[in-house]
Amino acid sequence: MAGILDLLNSDLGKTIVSGVAGSTGQDTNKTNDVLTMALPVLMKAMQRNASTPEGAEGLMGALNKHDGGILDNLGGLFSGGVNADVIQDGSKILGHVLGNKQQGVEQVIGQKAGMDTSSVADILKVATPILMGVLGQQKRQNNVSNSGDLSGLLGGLLGGSSTEKEQSFLEKILDADGDGSIVDDVAGMVLGNASSSQQKSGGLLGGLLGGVFGKK
Repeated sequence: MAGILDLLNSDLGKTIVSGVAGSTGQDTNKTNDVLTMALPVLMKAMQRNASTPEGAEGLMGALNKHDGGILDNLGGLFSGGVNADVIQDGSKILGHVLGNKQQGVEQVIGQKAGMDTSSVADILKVATPILMGVLGQQKRQNNVSNSGDLSGLLGGLLGGSSTEKEQSFLEKILDADGDGSIVDDVAGMVLGNASSSQQKSGGLLGGLLGGVFGKK
């Protein structure tokens, strides 16, 4: 199974990135940077939430609603400006998945992408329902019907083995409390572990996180 970051490098992923950038008025490269960091973090948070019976049941229900239909007409979704209902849906999903970590996560991603927190939030509100559509489509195609299968699906999309420091990046960003105190630690860790070519790449953390969440 391809990893979630492979999605961003596909034709579908490029359509999503350009559409989200256009609908939020943001630079395409920076939007790609934000999604490269945010999608694995969101999925890791979902995986954590799904580790309890209640969390798994809630996510299964959400994926039954987000069955992938949104992917069938991305051109229509982005052409006239994203529908307010989609943005509201994204806001609710983010609040449910990240809880009180949401502001801190958005702040750290904004620091690394060179974007203010509100712009990161705008991007995630549009992108999150699309991510849920991708997950819902995978759930349907793989006949996922129980929490064990759901955990396997999320793990497969996250994919790959992680080094301790790369995993620590995810743990830190998920544990962000909104006061900005971990930003320097995260920045130092990323810059210390990404190669110079990765640091220069337009994908920013694509190389670093790609090692964690590439194909199995």
